[in-house]
Amino acid sequence: MLSHTRHHDAELALVVRGGFPESRHRGFAVAIAGDGSMAAALGDPDTPILPRSTLKPFQAIASLRAGAGLAGEHLAIATGSHDGSEAHLGAVRAILASAGVDEDALGCPPALPGDPEALRAATTAAVRDRGASNAPEPRRIWHNCSGKHAGMLAACVASGWDPATYLGVQHPLQEMVREVISEAVGAIHATAVDGCGAPVHAVTVRDLATAYAQLPWADPDGVRVAEAMRAHPVMVGGATADDTRLMQLLPGSIAKRGAEGVLAVSAPGGGGVAVKVSDGSMRAAMVVAIHLLGMLGVETAPAAALGHAAVLGGGLPVGSIEPSIGLLRAAQGE
Repeated sequence: MLSHTRHHDAELALVVRGGFPESRHRGFAVAIAGDGSMAAALGDPDTPILPRSTLKPFQAIASLRAGAGLAGEHLAIATGSHDGSEAHLGAVRAILASAGVDEDALGCPPALPGDPEALRAATTAAVRDRGASNAPEPRRIWHNCSGKHAGMLAACVASGWDPATYLGVQHPLQEMVREVISEAVGAIHATAVDGCGAPVHAVTVRDLATAYAQLPWADPDGVRVAEAMRAHPVMVGGATADDTRLMQLLPGSIAKRGAEGVLAVSAPGGGGVAVKVSDGSMRAAMVVAIHLLGMLGVETAPAAALGHAAVLGGGLPVGSIEPSIGLLRAAQGE
């Protein structure tokens, strides 16, 4: 059972429309320097959170340790929250084929593709095959976590573990995932079930930032995961995903978003940041992360557009999501 102890959060960002502060996002944000020291913290850094999909790189490390033969794009999509494009589906299918299992073995729930072009193609195919009144039927492979699940299935086949029960918290693969997270991320404060059906483990914001600071060189499997994510950022999210765009704009960085307002980044040159927005909104997370990266000495100018998300009115920009005064003061060392 998760603890409901109240932890102090802080104002992270404001939604400003026409110069008027319309909404405020509170949460937790931590920047860890390359030497492991804490460069900045807003809110209680030792607050346990459910990191959601920001744990996928470490789940991929567990799959590698269990024998999954993942590399390149296939390893990158095992860390990803993809949008169901043809490139993504091709990578997932290749992992499943190499393991000798089919799409029905995936334990993630059926979904529709998030990529608009892929959804249009699926709709067109449904109309052609079943008639104009039929929408596309959700499929497991379209779920944004299917790459992670395919990697887990490959690990089960490689190790001779039962692939039918791989999502069970006491399954050997999930025990290995827990071990990797304990080693790399830190103490586990609770365990719940993620949106895709896999176990998700609560860790503190400080430990998540520290783990991302160490990910690129923590061990050989961590190096492989980091290199795959850097080399194939589109497999981690998609062409329009903020984490993909950050990796493209800041070469050497590693970024991964998670549901309910979580974002973690490994800074190019060393260091890491973690953000959790208390209300679960994603729209402020990248704005905050960009400013945290600046505190670590990262030249963020190439990604400046991600640091001020637009607020629209009538389809046109009429404001932006801005860093809070507390975040700006932290950036100035106050």
